[in-house]
Amino acid sequence: MAKTHYETLGVNKNATQDEIKSAYRKLARQYHPDLHPNDEECAKKFKEINEANEILSDPEKRKQYDFELENPGASAGFGGGGFSGGGFGGFSDMFGDIFSQFTGGGAREQDRSGQDITVEVELSFLDAAKGCKKDITYTRKEPCSACKSTGAKNGTAYKTCSKCHGSGTIQYASGNSIFRTIRTAVCDSCGGSGKTITDKCTVCGGKGYQRKSTTVHLDVPAGADTGSYMKKRGYGEASTMGGNPGDLIVVFKVAPHKIFKRKNYDLYVDLPIDFTTAALGGKVKVPTIDSVVTLDIPDGTQNGKVFTLRGKGIQSRMGTGNLYVTVTIEVPTKLSKAQKQALSDLKSESELKQYDKMKKFDDNVKALYGENPYD
Repeated sequence: MAKTHYETLGVNKNATQDEIKSAYRKLARQYHPDLHPNDEECAKKFKEINEANEILSDPEKRKQYDFELENPGASAGFGGGGFSGGGFGGFSDMFGDIFSQFTGGGAREQDRSGQDITVEVELSFLDAAKGCKKDITYTRKEPCSACKSTGAKNGTAYKTCSKCHGSGTIQYASGNSIFRTIRTAVCDSCGGSGKTITDKCTVCGGKGYQRKSTTVHLDVPAGADTGSYMKKRGYGEASTMGGNPGDLIVVFKVAPHKIFKRKNYDLYVDLPIDFTTAALGGKVKVPTIDSVVTLDIPDGTQNGKVFTLRGKGIQSRMGTGNLYVTVTIEVPTKLSKAQKQALSDLKSESELKQYDKMKKFDDNVKALYGENPYD
C-alpha cells in the first residue's frame, strides 16, 4: 500500500500547520538534490516530500484529501445527497469552491523566515576522520537588532497593512458566477509582511537587516565525509518580513590523503614490504590515524594479501570501522653481485612445486598445446 502524505512527512493526521511546515523543511533540507548530486533515490524522495507538502499545507486541499482517504472512490463535493436543498445557487457555489481548490484558492500560510545559506568547507582527511573544531567566516544579511528585523524605528513604528489587513496576501477572483477562479498573491503594498512602516529604522534604513561578516564556531564530529553537512539554526539570511533568520548549512569536502583511503568508517592502506619478509615472515610497522602499530607477516605471504586490523578505522558516534592493510611485495631494482649470486643459487635449488601459481600456470600451458612445449 502506498504511503499517505502524512506518512511521507512523518506526521500524524491531526498535525497542525506549523508541525507540517516544520516536518517539510527538515526533510526538504535532508533530501535536497544539491546535497546529493546524481542520487536518484534522494531526488525521488524530494519530489514525494514536495507533493505531500503541496496538499497538506493548503487547508482546502488537505480537507479534500482527508475526505478521499476516509471515503475511497468518493469525490469531495459530489458524494452523498446530491444537490437537494441547494438550488442553482448552491450548484454555483459548489463549482466555485472546487475550482478554487485547483487554482490556488485559499491563502497558504506564508513562510516569513529568511533564506538559508549553504557554504562548502574543506577538511583535511584526519580532521574529518577524528573530528575537529573550526571557525568559518562568511557574509550574510544579519538581523538588525535596533528594529528587531521589522525595518521600523525602535521596532514599533509600523501599522497593519490596510490593503491585506495583515495577512500578507491578496486574493484575486475572476470568472462568472458558475466558474470562478481565485488566485492568491503576495500583497504588493507591504511585500508580504502584513505591516506598513510609518517611520523607518535609522540603523538599517528600513530593510530589517545589515550586511555583515559573521564568524561561526563549528564542532565537527568524528566521521565527517564529503557531502555530509551540519546545520546552524538562525545563522542564515535575515528575514525581510520580520520573521526568523534562515539557517546556515555547512557542506563538507574532505581532502584526499597520501596514505589512507576511506569507505564509510573503514580505512584502507597499501603497505609495501620487501620480498624477503614476504618469503620468510617478520614484523612490519603499520600506520593508523592515531599511531603506528606492529603487524606480524607470516612466511610465504603473497602479493595482494589483505590483513584486517579490527577497530583501527574511524571511531565515531555512528560506529567504529576497521583498517584493511593490503601488502604489496616490492622487488629491488638494484642488486650487488653477492646478492645476485645468492638469488641465483636459491633459484637453482628451488623446485617448481614450491611455487603454486607458477606450477598451475605451467600445467595450463601444457594442456593448451596437448604436449610439453618446453621440450
